[in-house]
Amino acid sequence: MKISNLPRFNLAEFPTPIQYLDVLTKKYNGPAIYMKRDDLTSLGMGGNKTRKLEFLIGEALELGKDTLVTAGGIQSNHCRLTAAAAKKAGLGCHLVLNGTEPKVPNGNLLLDKIFGAKIHFCDRKDRDEMLFQVANELAKTDKNPYVIPVGGSNGIGSVGYVNAMLELSLQLKDMDITPDAIIFATSSGGTQAGLALGAKITGFKGDVLGISIDQNKTGSDPFPPVLTKIANATAERIGSDIRMMESDFNLNCEYLGAGYAMPGDLEFNVIQDLSFHEGILLGPVYTARAMGGLIDLIQKGYFTKDQKVLFWHTGGTPELFAWADQLQKTFG
Repeated sequence: MKISNLPRFNLAEFPTPIQYLDVLTKKYNGPAIYMKRDDLTSLGMGGNKTRKLEFLIGEALELGKDTLVTAGGIQSNHCRLTAAAAKKAGLGCHLVLNGTEPKVPNGNLLLDKIFGAKIHFCDRKDRDEMLFQVANELAKTDKNPYVIPVGGSNGIGSVGYVNAMLELSLQLKDMDITPDAIIFATSSGGTQAGLALGAKITGFKGDVLGISIDQNKTGSDPFPPVLTKIANATAERIGSDIRMMESDFNLNCEYLGAGYAMPGDLEFNVIQDLSFHEGILLGPVYTARAMGGLIDLIQKGYFTKDQKVLFWHTGGTPELFAWADQLQKTFG
């Protein structure tokens, strides 16, 4: 592999820690629960997108680009970290956000503004078109824009999570731990594609289970082909001859709830659970839905008591402030 030879811009201190969740493990009387804390990456209040951005910005700088352009929801963690990373790299940043601009910004949107990003609001149906429209307009003003896809999920960004799996492999060896499963939130696909490819490279034999936030296995826009495309582009990028198939991805789509960025009882209850019992904060959109799914699977007997599971915390805690009213009702 040639990961070490790829252009990369360092944005965080790695490895992120692995912690044993003793209280939660005892409460649910199930498998031993460990957590990989990518919410503790040092940039811009943390999160998994930092790993992808190291390689995306590395390429942008190598190509002589001067402005990052990306898109996401109004509370996008990816956009927040892109804005922060742009400042660290000395680049401009334009964000295309689907949603209506609020009178008082909060959560990730407030941080986008604090990091000095130029924000363009639009309808969801117009987002992809506007992303390239903004880039084209910048090019007309003598800027040299670099377009990053939603979530940083392509064959470049996903290298960050192949690298994360290599990092995890060394940590598990040092800790003498062999998880039976790795569980995480999946949405745009880059994290899952990188982890699944990294699992094959490192020889990890356990389950690599993505709990979907907003994607489906089947229907008019099935997710497995997206994962396969990203993973194979990533393999090509790092010089691996591994080729992934749709059957290589384990995807659980049973916890979609009311839809993307519409948390409900599952998410709010598990936010309370983790904060009260472990002092750990989850984001309502991604990590709370995935952790809620994990706990539900434990309660249904999907994992046995003698097994070990590792939950990969991908960040998103600034989202909490955008759901203050709902959280107040949960916490009383």
